Amino acid sequence: MYKSFYKLRLNPFEITPDPSFMFPTTRHNEALAALYYGVTSRKGMVVLTGEVGTGKTLLLRAVLQFLGRCDVEFAFVFNPSLSPLEFMRYIAGDFRLPFEDKSKDQLIQSLNTFLLARHKKNQTTLLVVDEAHHLSAEVLEEVRLLTNLETSQQKLLQIILVGQPELDEMLDSHELRQLKQRIALRCHLDPLSFEETEKYIERRLQVAGAPAKAEMFSAAAVSRVFRHSQGIPRLINTVCENALLSGYAKRAKTITPEIVDEVAADMRLGVVSDGSKKNSAAKEHDLNDLLRAMRTLLELHERTQEENPKEPSLLQRLSEHEPYI
Repeated sequence: MYKSFYKLRLNPFEITPDPSFMFPTTRHNEALAALYYGVTSRKGMVVLTGEVGTGKTLLLRAVLQFLGRCDVEFAFVFNPSLSPLEFMRYIAGDFRLPFEDKSKDQLIQSLNTFLLARHKKNQTTLLVVDEAHHLSAEVLEEVRLLTNLETSQQKLLQIILVGQPELDEMLDSHELRQLKQRIALRCHLDPLSFEETEKYIERRLQVAGAPAKAEMFSAAAVSRVFRHSQGIPRLINTVCENALLSGYAKRAKTITPEIVDEVAADMRLGVVSDGSKKNSAAKEHDLNDLLRAMRTLLELHERTQEENPKEPSLLQRLSEHEPYI
């Protein structure tokens, strides 16, 4: 919609993980190198963690693109809600192995035969597990057992576990200490700094075909984007995409900080629901309702007393039921 207005060939801030838009910060380059080295050197298991939206999936797509040129075959598990048997069947299916009506032991045996055949041809085989922080302890135990598929020199199956920081906490637990000891390399992605955010936006616009001298986002607008996104790439993309749409609607050649603030407000960035506050508000609301009900009851009683002076008072009525109060 806005591409022709801003003279762009592509949408620069799509949230889909397109490797051509990858912005190579130092941390991203280190993580990319660790993943590539860990797989191609057949180190066994590599763990990649990072907060929501920091670019883990994009980095993963980039490294898989590189590995695809090195005759690496991989299975990609992105559904963490699997039982151990479903997990093994999923892997077998991705490697095009027969899996229907097979037990877990039979699946492991088939997988081992498949891996040995590839190993004899000096071919690398990779298992990628995304959203690994949602895996159950039982499935993580299956992952550990898969690391036992090896020769006397090398691991037959290379494994990349990708997840949010909760994955690190899980792996640090006493119950998973055996799995933790199998990890050869670990890398972590942090949000971008302000300077990196500036270059990230500039890089995306360049890849999308923005004119060289066009100031599409003012310096103040970039500063607001960083403030609202906290340097998280996915949020940067979302804010910038909506800012361009809003700028197009306003016929603004340059995105201003006011436009960014409007977008952030519409997206409710910075608004975090606090359950305890909700509970407090609910309790306060209930108390106010009770007080209003009591006030109404007292007013009604006063009118009744005026009309019928011989009626027992409210206090007398309550005292009659005191054992039940």
